[in-house]
Amino acid sequence: MKVVAAMSGGVDSAVAAARAVEAGHDVTGIHLALSRNPQSYRSGARGCCTIEDSNDARRAADVIGIPFYVWDLSDRFHEDVVVDFMDTYAAGQTPNPCLRCNEKIKFAAVLDRALALGFDAVATGHYARLDTTADGGVELHRAVDHGKDQSYVLGVLDDRQLRHSLFPLGDTPKQEVRREAAARGLLVADKPDSHDICFVADGDSAGWLREKLGDRAPNHGGAIVDETGEVLGEHEGTFAFTIGQRRGLRLGTPAPDGKPRFVLDIEPVSGTVTVGPRERLAVERIRADRPRWCGAPLASGTTAEVTVQLRAHGDEHRGRVRVADDGRSVEIELTDLAFGIAPGQAAVLYQGTRVVGSATITATERIPA
Repeated sequence: MKVVAAMSGGVDSAVAAARAVEAGHDVTGIHLALSRNPQSYRSGARGCCTIEDSNDARRAADVIGIPFYVWDLSDRFHEDVVVDFMDTYAAGQTPNPCLRCNEKIKFAAVLDRALALGFDAVATGHYARLDTTADGGVELHRAVDHGKDQSYVLGVLDDRQLRHSLFPLGDTPKQEVRREAAARGLLVADKPDSHDICFVADGDSAGWLREKLGDRAPNHGGAIVDETGEVLGEHEGTFAFTIGQRRGLRLGTPAPDGKPRFVLDIEPVSGTVTVGPRERLAVERIRADRPRWCGAPLASGTTAEVTVQLRAHGDEHRGRVRVADDGRSVEIELTDLAFGIAPGQAAVLYQGTRVVGSATITATERIPA
């Protein structure tokens, strides 16, 4: 097959590209230019698309012996990921930019361009596995290395995208990947993993949002209150908070019971942030829309036993999902309670190791006080 290897500049994508070559594919390496102003990108290895990363990707392609190109997707990235990030926080919700990037950029824009250019598939360094079913279908499964599993952020991929995807690292623990990179002479073998949000240069999401939103922010301050409405403090914008947040509240008065306080509710219009004890964050029911099915979909109006992952590195929760009669939304009843779940997050559904699909949380129902 003719394969595009998306090379971020890290060890995982470099080894994935090398394995694709070793498997006999005709591989071309690409690096995604996602910033309209590359000089604004952070230095070092905290992100996943810095200038240094581009140079590392090019050097890795040279070692592997494959052609290498940079694809400029900065405008698409800005509209589909950065603007979505700002709008979601401004609405008092919690976005997942990495999941959105996989959905809109790496497996939509990149795959569409690759297919248009005559390629057959896109290979990435994600830790996930693809299995072929008896009837020729494709299923997405968790990686062997559960500590590095990235199936959560791939749960937005549909059947067509999965059929044109390769995940060469899904059956390998991370430490083996690093050893393999060193054995192949790849200089990124010991490069630290990327983390944080790549387009927030210093990791200060609240400060970045304050600057970028400007007059578009729903507010630039308001009250922090407890569940009785008593004012406990002030803040500089609801966009700096997310449901379940504990740090950064800066409340001078401790709770009467001495327990820490958490963000329970965010109201952008009034600028009010409500805080309270952790037990008030216990969620038993979730509603989510825009379900995307990985492989065979759950039929409209049906109910199924599933496990649910609600954060990229969170625990699984047992539950039952019901698909709406029109297929446009799902309702999830959790057997294992979850805490601090916010609208805007993704609920990714599993049956065993298989990813069933993903949906965007619109509302939660908590245990009554």
